[in-house]
Amino acid sequence: MVATINNVANAIFDLLMAPLGHEWVAIDMLVWPCVMGVVALQVYKMVSNQAAIISVKRQISMHLLEIRLFRDDIMQVFKSLVQIVVKNFLYIAHNLTPMVVMLVPMVMVMVQMVSHYGYEPSKVGAVELLHVKLDSSAGVSTKDVSLSLPEGVSLDAPVVRTASGDVFWRLRAEQAGDHTLALKLGGRELVKQWAVGGDVRRVPVKRLRSWEALLYPGEAALPSDGPVVSIELASDVRALDYFPDGEGGILLWAMALSIVAGIALKDVFGVTF
Repeated sequence: MVATINNVANAIFDLLMAPLGHEWVAIDMLVWPCVMGVVALQVYKMVSNQAAIISVKRQISMHLLEIRLFRDDIMQVFKSLVQIVVKNFLYIAHNLTPMVVMLVPMVMVMVQMVSHYGYEPSKVGAVELLHVKLDSSAGVSTKDVSLSLPEGVSLDAPVVRTASGDVFWRLRAEQAGDHTLALKLGGRELVKQWAVGGDVRRVPVKRLRSWEALLYPGEAALPSDGPVVSIELASDVRALDYFPDGEGGILLWAMALSIVAGIALKDVFGVTF
């Protein structure tokens, strides 16, 4: 299921983002958050009970007015405060379902933005750390893990194995290309891609298992029943002119701009929240 979702999302967003975004980042960094805001508005409008939200907001306003009108009546003020608290909980309840539903497409778009713009290929001559994390409950030893390197990649330091199930290799990029690093473990072979040099493109940095793989769609998810929890290869953060860079920067920018777009366009689409 995870692999299918990632493959479909990659096919769609590679077609939409790659032709422009890889060279003119500003276009996608401005357009896609705004699209997220519009989609979120439509999802919110369809899923939420707009009439109930409008009603409860009016009731909250009414009780606030009661506090102003009867501020000398302590009991009435107390009753109004209690009603405001109750109505606020009801307001939140009306918003929970649409919030959860619209979060799904928003996260998908943000994940794709990070996948395309978060990192850049390592430079020729760069030294990066390959980190393999084993599942401690799988009963597999770090000594059972071996690594085969392709032409163009060399080992820069001896392998390091820890008692907590971590294995580290320090690798040097000797040639440009999309290199395939082959890991062997108990009869299984797992691969990790390393983008070195060349044009700006989608750069895979992590392979994870289970639903977590949805957050890093650059490579296939690890087998959910396998002993490997994650395979990570550090890459350079892509510097984005005029925009926050890195995973955190892109996520915050996309979320903030989508919220601004949603608030600005809510009356246009007739949405109340």
